[in-house]
Amino acid sequence: MTDDELKIFDERGAPALPPASEEGLVENDGASIWFASYGSGPAVVLLHGGLGNSGNWGYQVPAFVASGRQVVVIDSRGHGRSTRDEKPYRYELMASDVLAVMDRLSLSKVTLVGWSDGACTALILADRHPERVRGVFFFACNMDPGGVREFVPTPVIDRCFNRHRKDYQALSPTPDGFDAFVRDVGKMMGSEPNYSADDLAGIRVPVAVVIGEKEEFIKPEHAAYLARSIPDAELVLLPEVSHFAPVQRPDAFNREVLVFLDRLS
Repeated sequence: MTDDELKIFDERGAPALPPASEEGLVENDGASIWFASYGSGPAVVLLHGGLGNSGNWGYQVPAFVASGRQVVVIDSRGHGRSTRDEKPYRYELMASDVLAVMDRLSLSKVTLVGWSDGACTALILADRHPERVRGVFFFACNMDPGGVREFVPTPVIDRCFNRHRKDYQALSPTPDGFDAFVRDVGKMMGSEPNYSADDLAGIRVPVAVVIGEKEEFIKPEHAAYLARSIPDAELVLLPEVSHFAPVQRPDAFNREVLVFLDRLS
């Protein structure tokens, strides 16, 4: 299927997640972090983008479970069903939340698939704890503020934002707090992450730097710079899609993820 204009996503979101093998909340550093696990096999953790939630992976979870893997989704702190305290959002803090879920599920080592903010979180976790990470599929994000394009509103972005607002109001423990939530997440996005070329050169896990041909937020030259700077990283260009590839053309997105996962197995 294709949903390049996100009209389906705006109207009804991604397909509902299947029944979980296990789900619950993990307490970590002032927040309750929601997670769900599906299937069995080598573990893959899916980390959604800023303002989103785990339900955005509705096209991915069944496909990756069918490939013989355990798939874990996590609502980032303050997103979806997860709570937060008064601390500012930080990618390092969200990386610690992922580690807490991994510990709860007794996952010694996982592959991380990150979308936008989730990609930042994934790469930071891999940098801090390479012994826990097999590799990172890093889709549609920057690792320093210079990698971001000047924001230009589009109908596609508006439809995604509308979906996020509806989902937040339906799932969040603070359903009336969407505007404050957007403001607080925006502060993090505007100031983090701040990795230098030397920082990137210190990453020691396999990384695929992936960007859509029609990406709205990240400069393509920044993606190329990341792929050059991270040892042995590869650069993957997804044709005909933008920042929202997992819901625009899920079959094509899933194929690239599975190629990466198969290479690590």
